[in-house]
Amino acid sequence: MAELVVATAVEKMAELAVATAAEKLTNLIIQEAILLNGVGEKVEQIRNELRWMQSFLKDADHVAEQDRNERFRNWVSQIREVAFDAEDVVETYLREAAAASQSLWKKVVMPIHRHKVKRGIEKIQTRINHISKQKDSFGIASMIASSRDRGEGSISTNERLRWWRQPLLHIEEDDLVDLVQDTEALLTQLSSMEPRRRVVSIVGMGGLGKTTLAKKLYNHIVLRHQFHCKAFVYVSQEYRRRETLRRIIKDLNVPYIGDFEEADEEEMVKQLYEFLRGRKYLVVLDDLWKKEVWDSLEAVFPTSGMAGSKVMLTTRNREVALHADARSIPHGPRILTEDESMELFRKKALPGTDHFPSDLENLGREMVTKCGGLPLAVVVLGGLLSRKMETREEWEHVLQNISWHLIDQDRVSAILALSYKDLPFHLKSCFLHLGLFPEDFSIPKTQLMRLWVAEGFLPQQGEDKAEGVAENCLNELINRCMIQVGTLTSLGRVKTIRIHDLLRDFSLSVSREENFLGIYTGREVESSVSPSTKSRRIALHSNPTQHGLLHSRFLNPYAPHLRSLRFFNGFHNPEFYFNTKDFKLLKVLDLRHARGSNRTPGAVGILIQLRYLGLSQILKNCYIPPSIGNLKNLETLDLGYFYSPIPNVVWKMKRLRHLLLCDTSNPYRVKLRLDTLSHLQTLKTIRAGRWIEDGGLANMISLRRLGIERLSQEKVNLVISILKRMCYLQSLSLEVMNNETFPTSTGLSHFQHLHKLCLKGKIEKLPDVCEFPPNLVKLSLIGSELQKDSIGKLERLPYLKMLVLGNQSYKWRELVCSSEGFPQLQVLHLVSLRALEEWTVEENAMMKLKHLKIQRCLKLKKIPERLKLLLL
Repeated sequence: MAELVVATAVEKMAELAVATAAEKLTNLIIQEAILLNGVGEKVEQIRNELRWMQSFLKDADHVAEQDRNERFRNWVSQIREVAFDAEDVVETYLREAAAASQSLWKKVVMPIHRHKVKRGIEKIQTRINHISKQKDSFGIASMIASSRDRGEGSISTNERLRWWRQPLLHIEEDDLVDLVQDTEALLTQLSSMEPRRRVVSIVGMGGLGKTTLAKKLYNHIVLRHQFHCKAFVYVSQEYRRRETLRRIIKDLNVPYIGDFEEADEEEMVKQLYEFLRGRKYLVVLDDLWKKEVWDSLEAVFPTSGMAGSKVMLTTRNREVALHADARSIPHGPRILTEDESMELFRKKALPGTDHFPSDLENLGREMVTKCGGLPLAVVVLGGLLSRKMETREEWEHVLQNISWHLIDQDRVSAILALSYKDLPFHLKSCFLHLGLFPEDFSIPKTQLMRLWVAEGFLPQQGEDKAEGVAENCLNELINRCMIQVGTLTSLGRVKTIRIHDLLRDFSLSVSREENFLGIYTGREVESSVSPSTKSRRIALHSNPTQHGLLHSRFLNPYAPHLRSLRFFNGFHNPEFYFNTKDFKLLKVLDLRHARGSNRTPGAVGILIQLRYLGLSQILKNCYIPPSIGNLKNLETLDLGYFYSPIPNVVWKMKRLRHLLLCDTSNPYRVKLRLDTLSHLQTLKTIRAGRWIEDGGLANMISLRRLGIERLSQEKVNLVISILKRMCYLQSLSLEVMNNETFPTSTGLSHFQHLHKLCLKGKIEKLPDVCEFPPNLVKLSLIGSELQKDSIGKLERLPYLKMLVLGNQSYKWRELVCSSEGFPQLQVLHLVSLRALEEWTVEENAMMKLKHLKIQRCLKLKKIPERLKLLLL
């Protein structure tokens, strides 16, 4: 059964491969119309063929698992391969055409390339025709039609999942770990007596114990006599309205005469509504997947019936919960602690005992750690051990194969696969891509979004920028509980994300079969995640020479298909391991964690398909060749802490969206020409130079984030006058040179969309409140030497949520925050205010403050009593 679950996910990946290829070809037809001149019609034909195959694969999803024989699986695999090859043919042609367009022999070379791509596409079309004929000769078409008529696929899946959700053998519900805080919080919500019906939601990833918690509450003694009638109904992904209404009617004991199969659904809704209107009710809808399901059932539940009526729902999607009742905060059950996991594991693995044998406890703890606090995984693992002999040898064998055991158990793999199956195809790609990062890696949000953009995973959504679409995708994966929020910024925005170990293992098991990605760990025993030579993406988590398993240039066999290559964990001298010129379709090259290198791969300029190049943590004296200017498609160039000369070729990268520079002591950066970068959204942090006057800044009409250092007062005025024309600027950091000051009048009030502002340097007179950006949320002042009355201005900024007063920004011994001042402030940092001795916070000042950090304020005598508990 486990193999069928994984196979089903893999077959869905075939649909993903086809959908992705079709989407990419559509984008290429639009974006590369000039280069495709002469072959565009052929590319459109193959795109249309792939769309037809995608539709057919959706129908094939109805085939019941027991009917999916070897021929069926091979047929699906052929579809996936032809989609990949079609993408390769077109992208290879575009690369060659782009190179040829710069050649003196253009008129000779281009017809040769066109002829070659036409032949390649014709071969693809021949294979598609062959695959199409096979569906008849293999009996696949009739298999699909028969399954659709019987409705077997969805019904069998639904029934099996309903069985999986039954109480676990040998474990009574009351014996499961009692999450006291979760239970009490939800009991409070369910017991409240609002006059209108409320919806109480439990939200979390599959396997977190939402259903178990809902059942515990449903049967809780506190609620036993509070409601006139109750119902607990499992809804599921394969929602059928009539069946759900029938189950509610049955659970509530509604007097109903007639045949449910023939009854009008609206009549069923009407009778349920009338029955509930005069009663205080509790109805649990377990496992809601879509907003539309709630919309179709909402009319059943009277909103103004008896006080205290409740609907409780469980869902993996936070948006569904908020859609059902925006007034109620969805409750997310926490994961189990290690001790709680051990308690649950013992009950399942060693039923009837109250302690672990001394020689097994440490082994059990090691295994439980791998479950990451996920109750379902703990229970499945415990069930597995309950069928093993209680010997150290048996338990050690399971520990050595822990990931395989967890992923290949029906319950875990099926529930994870169900969440994955429900994702739109572009979110499937985004989710699987997370498997490239090492286990327990804290993944930076902005970097992840730029990688998704570079990979081309994202659909076009109107006029939205790709980064905005990427953030929407990230939020949707969070709301669906497929990924977890790691850390937040001081203002509560997502800063990093994480992926649960079991979800990561699941993504790798699917990705391996689909050649979506591969990981090299340096250990042959981890072949379950090792890359195939057809893998589209590879991450190296260990240095090959450390284990002596692989020789130099070992990556070259992967070159023809590779789109992404990333190095982790302090890789040394990455240029030693691959011959850059062979990686013609590479879009992402990330060497940011490849330390100890003294050179960038010399042929990096040949990789003209690159969209993302990360070099930010390579050490000093790393040489960047001028040929980097050939990277015309580059969107992100992350140079960060990079000390060596940067050739003045960045201006050639006209599609660049993000140029990241973190250390401005490099004088070579002043001389960069930047006037062609009209698509640039991020430029940080760069030294002031001629590029400002030479039109570099004025032409950056798409800027969102900008940081400039070592400005003169005159150049501050020039920069601000230029930036007034920037419609999208959200974050601005300016630093003046030593002995310079910021101008008295800045004109920042024109910046309607500016939310974050950082000023580094002396400010002789702080601008009045009306001169600040009207929607400013975060303000950082460093070295400002503010006048004493400046605090009175700052505390009147209406939307300010975070204030940083950094080194020498305030040089007075007394600081007073007036009554009603800082009405929205949530975060305050006081850093290196060496003269500060007395700090007074008057009544009703800073009433929303949540976080306070004080560093190196050595003379400060005491902290206002009300704020002591807020210290970070």
